[in-house]
Amino acid sequence: MSIYGTEVKKITGEIVSLEDYAGKVLLIVNVASKCGLTPQYEGLEALYKEKAASGLEILGFPCNQFLGQEPGSEEEIQQFCSVTYNVTFPLFGKIEVNGAGRHPLYQQLIAAQPEAVKTADEGLKTKLGAKDLLPENDTDIMWNFEKFLIGKNGEVLARFAPDIAPDSDVLQDAIAKALAA
Repeated sequence: MSIYGTEVKKITGEIVSLEDYAGKVLLIVNVASKCGLTPQYEGLEALYKEKAASGLEILGFPCNQFLGQEPGSEEEIQQFCSVTYNVTFPLFGKIEVNGAGRHPLYQQLIAAQPEAVKTADEGLKTKLGAKDLLPENDTDIMWNFEKFLIGKNGEVLARFAPDIAPDSDVLQDAIAKALAA
């Protein structure tokens, strides 16, 4: 199942089709500016700079569903990402990734990959569980910075838990394999 038929709104307000990214490997990430995982922006940007010429696109989708950790306007989000982390990869309009208002893109992503690759210790899941912050459904997005890897043909290849860092071997290996395909 290809995600290419899905339309999304860029952070600047322009509606685009994911078809615009056909033939590229995509890493789709729900992001937030006031999260303990926000420093992953730095790793995502480094990954983008390293692999963009090889065909990797990172697409950031701000989401305010996790303890209100993305409260700003789209302009504020864009400014924060640019000034604080020098983000140059594409950012999109704020969306919902869980619940009744879940964006169609995330409906497709979750349907294709209902389970995320997790860290060995599942540290984030344990922390969230202790604070009663885990989602109701095991297939829901756990937290900010969950990642979906999309192949060049638009097929959802893998899903990674939020605490799998951009420089982790498991993610790097999956990206390398997708780029080589």
